[in-house]
Amino acid sequence: MSTKYVDISKLSVKPISKNVAKEMIVKHHYTHLWSKSKYAFGLYHDSSHSFFDNHSDLIGVAVYGDPIGRHSAQSISDVLDRKEVMELTRLYVHDGYGSNVESWLIGQTMDWLKKNTKLKALMSYAAPQEGHVGTIYQATNWIYQGNKIRPNDSWVFKFDEDGEWQHGRTIFPYYGTNNPEKIQKKIKKPFWIRKELRKHRYVFILAGKKDKKKILNTLKYPSLPYPKEKISTELEVIKLEPKND
Repeated sequence: MSTKYVDISKLSVKPISKNVAKEMIVKHHYTHLWSKSKYAFGLYHDSSHSFFDNHSDLIGVAVYGDPIGRHSAQSISDVLDRKEVMELTRLYVHDGYGSNVESWLIGQTMDWLKKNTKLKALMSYAAPQEGHVGTIYQATNWIYQGNKIRPNDSWVFKFDEDGEWQHGRTIFPYYGTNNPEKIQKKIKKPFWIRKELRKHRYVFILAGKKDKKKILNTLKYPSLPYPKEKISTELEVIKLEPKND
Protein backbone atom coordinates (compact mmCIF):
# COMPACT_ATOMS: atom_id res chain seq x y z
CA MET A 1 0.00 0.00 0.00
CA SER A 2 1.33 3.43 -0.93
CA THR A 3 2.28 5.77 1.87
CA LYS A 4 0.74 9.22 2.00
CA TYR A 5 2.86 12.31 2.45
CA VAL A 6 1.91 13.68 5.84
CA ASP A 7 2.60 17.23 6.90
CA ILE A 8 3.48 16.87 10.59
CA SER A 9 2.24 20.41 11.23
CA LYS A 10 -1.27 19.15 10.46
CA LEU A 11 -1.09 16.42 13.11
CA SER A 12 -2.06 16.76 16.76
CA VAL A 13 -2.27 14.39 19.74
CA LYS A 14 -4.56 14.71 22.73
CA PRO A 15 -6.06 12.49 25.44
CA ILE A 16 -9.32 10.84 24.37
CA SER A 17 -11.99 8.77 26.08
CA LYS A 18 -11.36 5.06 26.44
CA ASN A 19 -14.61 4.34 24.58
CA VAL A 20 -13.41 6.21 21.50
CA ALA A 21 -10.04 4.43 21.62
CA LYS A 22 -11.71 1.06 22.19
CA GLU A 23 -13.94 1.47 19.14
CA MET A 24 -10.95 2.06 16.87
CA ILE A 25 -8.85 -0.73 18.37
CA VAL A 26 -11.58 -3.37 18.22
CA LYS A 27 -12.41 -2.41 14.65
CA HIS A 28 -8.94 -1.92 13.19
CA HIS A 29 -6.10 -3.30 15.37
CA TYR A 30 -4.76 -6.68 14.24
CA THR A 31 -5.82 -8.28 17.56
CA HIS A 32 -9.34 -6.76 17.46
CA LEU A 33 -9.13 -6.96 21.25
CA TRP A 34 -9.31 -4.24 23.89
CA SER A 35 -7.13 -4.35 26.98
CA LYS A 36 -7.49 -2.53 30.27
CA SER A 37 -6.16 0.98 29.92
CA LYS A 38 -5.29 4.00 32.01
CA TYR A 39 -4.36 6.54 29.33
CA ALA A 40 -5.67 6.77 25.77
CA PHE A 41 -4.49 9.25 23.15
CA GLY A 42 -5.90 10.17 19.77
CA LEU A 43 -3.90 11.16 16.70
CA TYR A 44 -5.74 13.76 14.64
CA HIS A 45 -5.08 14.92 11.10
CA ASP A 46 -6.29 18.37 10.09
CA SER A 47 -7.97 17.69 6.74
CA SER A 48 -9.38 21.19 6.27
CA HIS A 49 -8.85 22.78 2.88
CA SER A 50 -9.47 26.38 3.81
CA PHE A 51 -9.46 28.77 6.73
CA PHE A 52 -13.22 28.34 7.09
CA ASP A 53 -13.21 24.52 6.95
CA ASN A 54 -12.07 23.35 10.37
CA HIS A 55 -12.15 19.56 10.44
CA SER A 56 -9.82 17.02 12.04
CA ASP A 57 -9.98 13.28 11.44
CA LEU A 58 -9.05 10.72 14.09
CA ILE A 59 -6.46 8.57 12.29
CA GLY A 60 -4.82 6.69 15.15
CA VAL A 61 -4.72 5.86 18.84
CA ALA A 62 -2.15 4.91 21.46
CA VAL A 63 -3.21 3.18 24.67
CA TYR A 64 -1.25 2.67 27.89
CA GLY A 65 -2.20 0.37 30.75
CA ASP A 66 -0.77 -1.47 33.73
CA PRO A 67 1.73 -4.15 32.70
CA ILE A 68 0.62 -7.76 32.98
CA GLY A 69 2.26 -9.47 35.94
CA ARG A 70 2.87 -8.25 39.48
CA HIS A 71 6.63 -8.15 38.98
CA SER A 72 6.75 -6.38 35.62
CA ALA A 73 8.34 -3.24 37.10
CA GLN A 74 10.99 -5.29 38.88
CA SER A 75 11.71 -7.13 35.64
CA ILE A 76 13.07 -3.78 34.41
CA SER A 77 14.85 -2.71 37.61
CA ASP A 78 14.50 -3.40 41.33
CA VAL A 79 14.41 0.34 42.01
CA LEU A 80 11.08 0.69 40.17
CA ASP A 81 7.69 0.38 41.80
CA ARG A 82 4.76 -1.10 39.90
CA LYS A 83 2.84 2.18 39.88
CA GLU A 84 5.81 3.88 38.19
CA VAL A 85 5.61 1.73 35.05
CA MET A 86 3.08 1.62 32.22
CA GLU A 87 2.87 -0.62 29.17
CA LEU A 88 2.05 0.64 25.70
CA THR A 89 -0.58 -2.02 25.09
CA ARG A 90 -2.15 -0.91 21.82
CA LEU A 91 -1.03 1.29 18.94
CA TYR A 92 -2.85 1.84 15.69
CA VAL A 93 -2.61 4.32 12.82
CA HIS A 94 -4.70 4.01 9.66
CA ASP A 95 -2.88 2.34 6.76
CA GLY A 96 -0.95 4.55 4.39
CA TYR A 97 0.34 7.16 6.83
CA GLY A 98 3.66 5.38 7.42
CA SER A 99 5.64 4.17 10.43
CA ASN A 100 7.17 7.63 10.88
CA VAL A 101 3.74 8.89 11.90
CA GLU A 102 3.42 6.03 14.41
CA SER A 103 6.81 6.97 15.87
CA TRP A 104 5.77 10.63 16.05
CA LEU A 105 2.58 9.62 17.88
CA ILE A 106 4.55 7.58 20.41
CA GLY A 107 6.96 10.47 20.95
CA GLN A 108 4.11 12.90 21.61
CA THR A 109 2.44 10.57 24.11
CA MET A 110 5.72 10.00 25.94
CA ASP A 111 6.21 13.76 26.27
CA TRP A 112 2.68 14.08 27.70
CA LEU A 113 3.22 11.25 30.20
CA LYS A 114 6.54 12.72 31.31
CA LYS A 115 4.96 16.12 31.97
CA ASN A 116 1.66 14.99 33.49
CA THR A 117 2.39 11.81 35.46
CA LYS A 118 4.94 10.42 37.90
CA LEU A 119 5.78 7.49 35.65
CA LYS A 120 9.44 6.57 35.43
CA ALA A 121 9.45 3.87 32.75
CA LEU A 122 7.46 2.45 29.86
CA MET A 123 7.54 -0.99 28.33
CA SER A 124 6.12 -2.51 25.18
CA TYR A 125 6.34 -5.61 23.02
CA ALA A 126 6.63 -6.21 19.29
CA ALA A 127 4.93 -9.33 17.94
CA PRO A 128 7.13 -11.25 15.47
CA GLN A 129 4.20 -13.41 14.33
CA GLU A 130 2.78 -10.21 12.83
CA GLY A 131 6.08 -9.42 11.15
CA HIS A 132 7.00 -6.78 13.75
CA VAL A 133 10.52 -6.20 15.03
CA GLY A 134 9.84 -2.91 16.81
CA THR A 135 10.87 -0.39 14.13
CA ILE A 136 8.74 2.33 15.71
CA TYR A 137 10.43 1.83 19.10
CA GLN A 138 13.85 1.87 17.49
CA ALA A 139 12.98 5.19 15.83
CA THR A 140 12.17 6.71 19.24
CA ASN A 141 15.28 5.34 21.00
CA TRP A 142 13.72 2.69 23.25
CA ILE A 143 16.02 0.14 24.87
CA TYR A 144 15.79 -3.31 23.29
CA GLN A 145 16.05 -6.20 25.77
CA GLY A 146 15.63 -9.22 23.54
CA ASN A 147 12.90 -11.84 23.23
CA LYS A 148 13.90 -14.35 25.92
CA ILE A 149 12.74 -12.52 29.05
CA ARG A 150 9.77 -14.81 29.53
CA PRO A 151 11.38 -18.21 30.21
CA ASN A 152 8.70 -20.51 28.85
CA ASP A 153 7.18 -20.95 25.43
CA SER A 154 3.51 -20.12 25.19
CA TRP A 155 0.80 -21.45 22.92
CA VAL A 156 -2.18 -20.13 21.02
CA PHE A 157 -5.29 -22.28 20.66
CA LYS A 158 -8.04 -22.89 18.14
CA PHE A 159 -11.07 -24.97 19.08
CA ASP A 160 -12.69 -25.05 15.63
CA GLU A 161 -10.67 -25.75 12.51
CA ASP A 162 -11.91 -22.56 10.86
CA GLY A 163 -12.02 -20.58 14.11
CA GLU A 164 -9.77 -17.80 15.36
CA TRP A 165 -6.57 -18.33 17.31
CA GLN A 166 -6.84 -17.47 21.01
CA HIS A 167 -4.04 -16.63 23.41
CA GLY A 168 -3.45 -18.83 26.44
CA ARG A 169 -4.33 -15.92 28.74
CA THR A 170 -7.72 -15.67 27.04
CA ILE A 171 -8.69 -19.32 27.54
CA PHE A 172 -7.28 -19.71 31.07
CA PRO A 173 -10.47 -18.51 32.83
CA TYR A 174 -12.53 -21.10 30.93
CA TYR A 175 -10.32 -24.15 31.46
CA GLY A 176 -8.33 -23.24 34.56
CA THR A 177 -5.14 -23.87 32.58
CA ASN A 178 -3.41 -23.02 29.34
CA ASN A 179 -1.36 -26.22 29.30
CA PRO A 180 -2.25 -28.17 26.11
CA GLU A 181 -1.91 -31.59 27.77
CA LYS A 182 -4.22 -30.64 30.63
CA ILE A 183 -6.79 -29.22 28.21
CA GLN A 184 -6.70 -32.53 26.30
CA LYS A 185 -8.10 -34.18 29.42
CA LYS A 186 -10.81 -31.55 29.94
CA ILE A 187 -12.55 -31.37 26.56
CA LYS A 188 -14.11 -34.02 24.38
CA LYS A 189 -13.26 -32.78 20.91
CA PRO A 190 -10.08 -32.12 18.90
CA PHE A 191 -8.38 -28.73 19.03
CA TRP A 192 -5.35 -27.11 17.44
CA ILE A 193 -2.28 -25.46 18.96
CA ARG A 194 0.59 -23.39 17.63
CA LYS A 195 3.61 -21.97 19.40
CA GLU A 196 3.52 -18.25 19.95
CA LEU A 197 6.75 -16.62 18.91
CA ARG A 198 8.44 -14.87 21.79
CA LYS A 199 7.87 -11.14 21.62
CA HIS A 200 10.58 -8.50 21.42
CA ARG A 201 10.65 -6.33 24.55
CA TYR A 202 11.42 -2.63 24.56
CA VAL A 203 11.80 -0.26 27.52
CA PHE A 204 11.90 3.53 27.69
CA ILE A 205 13.06 5.47 30.77
CA LEU A 206 10.92 8.56 31.43
CA ALA A 207 12.51 9.47 34.77
CA GLY A 208 14.57 12.59 35.33
CA LYS A 209 18.35 12.59 35.04
CA LYS A 210 19.17 11.32 38.55
CA ASP A 211 16.56 8.54 38.66
CA LYS A 212 17.24 7.62 35.04
CA LYS A 213 20.89 7.00 35.80
CA LYS A 214 19.96 4.82 38.78
CA ILE A 215 17.50 2.77 36.69
CA LEU A 216 19.95 2.34 33.80
CA ASN A 217 22.63 1.15 36.22
CA THR A 218 20.31 -1.50 37.67
CA LEU A 219 18.60 -2.88 34.56
CA LYS A 220 17.76 -6.57 34.96
CA TYR A 221 18.43 -7.21 31.29
CA PRO A 222 21.11 -5.54 29.17
CA SER A 223 20.50 -3.28 26.21
CA LEU A 224 20.92 -5.31 23.02
CA PRO A 225 21.40 -4.37 19.36
CA TYR A 226 18.12 -3.68 17.59
CA PRO A 227 16.73 -6.61 15.60
CA LYS A 228 16.38 -5.89 11.90
CA GLU A 229 15.35 -9.10 10.17
CA LYS A 230 11.79 -10.33 10.27
CA ILE A 231 11.69 -14.02 11.06
CA SER A 232 9.50 -16.56 9.32
CA THR A 233 5.99 -16.73 10.70
CA GLU A 234 5.27 -20.18 9.27
CA LEU A 235 4.76 -22.19 12.45
CA GLU A 236 3.66 -25.78 12.73
CA VAL A 237 0.01 -26.27 13.64
CA ILE A 238 -0.58 -29.35 15.82
CA LYS A 239 -3.92 -31.10 16.10
CA LEU A 240 -4.59 -32.64 19.51
CA GLU A 241 -7.21 -35.30 20.13
CA PRO A 242 -9.08 -35.71 23.44
CA LYS A 243 -7.17 -37.77 25.97
CA ASN A 244 -9.00 -39.90 28.49
CA ASP A 245 -7.31 -41.09 31.68
